[in-house]
Amino acid sequence: MSNALMYQEDMYVVLMPGEAEVFATPEELLAQLTDLLAARQDNLPRDLQKFSAIADQAQHLRDTACELELRPGEAMQWYVVRLEKPSA
Repeated sequence: MSNALMYQEDMYVVLMPGEAEVFATPEELLAQLTDLLAARQDNLPRDLQKFSAIADQAQHLRDTACELELRPGEAMQWYVVRLEKPSA
């Protein structure tokens, strides 16, 4: 039986080569992935080629992976993080 908490994404930390880490909402990450994939429709990872809609490609990538190769040796990475306020 799966743990529903495991699938609750609060935020993502996004790592781009040569840049500082940034926090993104699931929607912001999806938009970023959509933009990246729109520019590389002729060079998609194999598991994304089965989706005709870019939005579906981006959602599948966000939900099933944590990395997208941008160019040889450089990849964008993202990880789910849960932000909690410290108790007073």
